Amino acid sequence: MDDGDGATRFGLQTVQTLGWETLAERWRRYEELGFDSLWVPDHFVAPSRPEAPFLEAWTLLSALATWTARARIGVLVSSNTFRHPALLAKQAVTVDHVSGGRLEVGLGAGWYAPEHAMFGLPFPQPAELVERYREAVAVVDALLRQETTTLDGRYYPLRDATSRPAPVQRPRPPLVLGAHGPKMLAVVAAHADAWNSYGTPEEIRDRGARLDDACAAAGRDRAAVRRSLLFVPMLMPAERPWDSVDAFRDFVGRYREAGVEEFILQPPADDGIVERVAADVLPDLRRGRSP
Repeated sequence: MDDGDGATRFGLQTVQTLGWETLAERWRRYEELGFDSLWVPDHFVAPSRPEAPFLEAWTLLSALATWTARARIGVLVSSNTFRHPALLAKQAVTVDHVSGGRLEVGLGAGWYAPEHAMFGLPFPQPAELVERYREAVAVVDALLRQETTTLDGRYYPLRDATSRPAPVQRPRPPLVLGAHGPKMLAVVAAHADAWNSYGTPEEIRDRGARLDDACAAAGRDRAAVRRSLLFVPMLMPAERPWDSVDAFRDFVGRYREAGVEEFILQPPADDGIVERVAADVLPDLRRGRSP
């Protein structure tokens, strides 16, 4: 869970094209460097390199959990179009046990249409994607909190569904929900411990304000939902935080002003800059200073 001290959090998302041995070594090293969290994306193929080898996210996460001891871990974010939410909840409980209670459960509606076509997976129209997501989040939330669940969903009905054992973390592992639009943000406001998004500072600020309104409508304190940013070069080509330590400080400063409390970044191929940032920049940025 969030440590509650108000410090800015920093994590890394590694991509499965690196291969098992490289990923395991890097996760151990990134944890030693002091990053707060480590993540993998959820795809069948890499959107930026569809021809590259790509390992499945949740089975990989379970293995990587055994190579770390402190960092929070998760899939950022699981695509709801890939798995029934009851299966996702069972996977989450398993990884929470394997990791000793360090899991954060990322979930999104699904977005990369080409891989669905490749593998014969249905990719509904936006309205159905959102409605399936709303139901799926409710299913995962309930199954992680309670031993027996009944839900009258259109897409995911449950009848006396049992969930044993309970997760290590109680009342459940944190839910990290990916969302951009108003209907999705309403789901975040109702269930999430953290909201994850990407975009320009202006887009993040605007979505954050809409999330504040959605939290008020749901009767939740806005501070109950951590604001998390995912930096992926393919999705944010104008941003270059790894060019230098000064570029990293500037990036964090601009997005922190837009309301971001947690930064999760894909590291560059040459990750020497990652070590310099971890040693020379992160301690001050965590305390809110910009040296």
